[in-house]
Amino acid sequence: MAQDYMEVVKQWLEGDFDQETKMKVLELRNNDPVGLEDAFYRNLEFGTGGLRGIMGVGTNRMNKYTVGMATQGLANYIKAHVQGDDIRVAISFDSRNNSKLFAKITADVLCANGLHVFLFDNIRPTPELSYAIRKVGATAGVMVTASHNPKEYNGYKVFWADGGQITSPVDTEVVAEVAKITDPSMVKFVPGEDAGKIDVMGKEIDEAYVNDLLSLCLSPESVARHADEIKLVYTPLHGCGVRLVPECLRRMGFKNIYNIPEQDVSDGDFPTVVSPNPEEPAAMKMAIDLANKVGADIVLATDPDADRMGIAVRDNDGNIVQFNGNQTAAVMTYYILNRWKDLGKLDGTKYIVKTIVTTELLREIAAGFGVKCYDVLTGFKYIAEVVKKNEATGEFICGGEESFGFNVGQYVRDKDGQVAAMMVAEAAAWAADQGLTIYQLLQKIYKEYGYRKEGLTSIVRKGKSGAEEIQQMMVDFRQNPPKDLLGSPVTKVIDYLEPEKTGQPKSNVLQFFDEAGDVVSIRPSGTEPKIKFYFGAKGADADQKLVDLKAQLIK
Repeated sequence: MAQDYMEVVKQWLEGDFDQETKMKVLELRNNDPVGLEDAFYRNLEFGTGGLRGIMGVGTNRMNKYTVGMATQGLANYIKAHVQGDDIRVAISFDSRNNSKLFAKITADVLCANGLHVFLFDNIRPTPELSYAIRKVGATAGVMVTASHNPKEYNGYKVFWADGGQITSPVDTEVVAEVAKITDPSMVKFVPGEDAGKIDVMGKEIDEAYVNDLLSLCLSPESVARHADEIKLVYTPLHGCGVRLVPECLRRMGFKNIYNIPEQDVSDGDFPTVVSPNPEEPAAMKMAIDLANKVGADIVLATDPDADRMGIAVRDNDGNIVQFNGNQTAAVMTYYILNRWKDLGKLDGTKYIVKTIVTTELLREIAAGFGVKCYDVLTGFKYIAEVVKKNEATGEFICGGEESFGFNVGQYVRDKDGQVAAMMVAEAAAWAADQGLTIYQLLQKIYKEYGYRKEGLTSIVRKGKSGAEEIQQMMVDFRQNPPKDLLGSPVTKVIDYLEPEKTGQPKSNVLQFFDEAGDVVSIRPSGTEPKIKFYFGAKGADADQKLVDLKAQLIK
């Protein structure tokens, strides 16, 4: 919500804020009026997943005051809704600048409110926090991370007792409690006599987590046959994955794992990449260069909090090509369902989950094995919600989203780059038993289920004016929807602002389906200043259709 930002600036300059903060506010006021407005024109929104924003001074920035206020609201909610003498909250943080500081502030505020905090001793992946929540019997969890965002950002994800990120009604109720904290003076920053305690988590959780992930492996014999010949390059892109991904692969039996020492350094400035996002080809350049040097078959990369995983593999000409998230998810889903079938584990109660903007190929693969496929809104928390609802009646096999998120099994209730890397490596060994590479396995899938090509285009619009422009784009698409996609009539429009029609929670998303089987989805990002266009083309000419679809919609 917009506010009289100069009045708020005055409050920060005259109020109970530390001197360093006041000096930075003065610097903005004197030298950067546009930056000052952006830092103070609104409160950084605590959304249904938590906080995410640029770090700096101001109400619209990630800093110790906004983190403290969010945590106080969370503490108030927990104390009002959870009974018991030992209410627990688990906390983890990634390698970003200030992540450790924000995690410590979060721990102190929760402790000051009488809660029992379990804080990791060093950086750990988001999926390990999800795992740890249930392992230590926590009511909630907080992960300090901005995932794959640029280095200027940090964030704060809130999880609940099932290990999944908070969903309705808890999410909106927590948001309401946080909104009541309107000033840092309302925050208990320093634990007093009635404080809870802070316990440190470390290697014991690592060991339990890794052992449970290893129990999900499906083809140890294939790995044993090919462990000496399969060469893997792995990069954590300066993030948390360096701690456990190589360890998991080694304990599976893989022997040829190559790393990039410069990118193994946990550094919130991400010095060797423009953006630490495995979705972007540039982020994997150093790893691909190393793969060409050592003759590796597969490149694996995880983002800073190691929940997303991307791959690049050799094509039929020996060139390394990067898969998109839909292709990687299709390969893993096909492999896992094949193995579950071989092992006699498919009995009609098993299911997979995908998000609405993820390739329909996953649904077709699942149908081929007689496995149910659930569709959910964008965000892995909705996949976790389906898993929670079906605990008593079905078993979650795997699930994925186009943005490089994937998970297997029920130990973790979020996307997991560790288990995804394990499954890709294992799928490579299984494919090798059939004389295939991962690339050839994908071609086999296309041959069985039909060729599809997906793409994503984002339009960035920063600041207050940008946010308004993005909202106007959505209004325009609702008022004047496309009547055709490349000449093929639009036969179905789904507006996710109409939950009574979709059966999904209300969300600002539009989807257009045409007669030829193509689909376009449009949604503003919930965490970045951009609007996203997802394109899915079907048929032998899908590559060209994808190019033309983008041109039509962006125009």
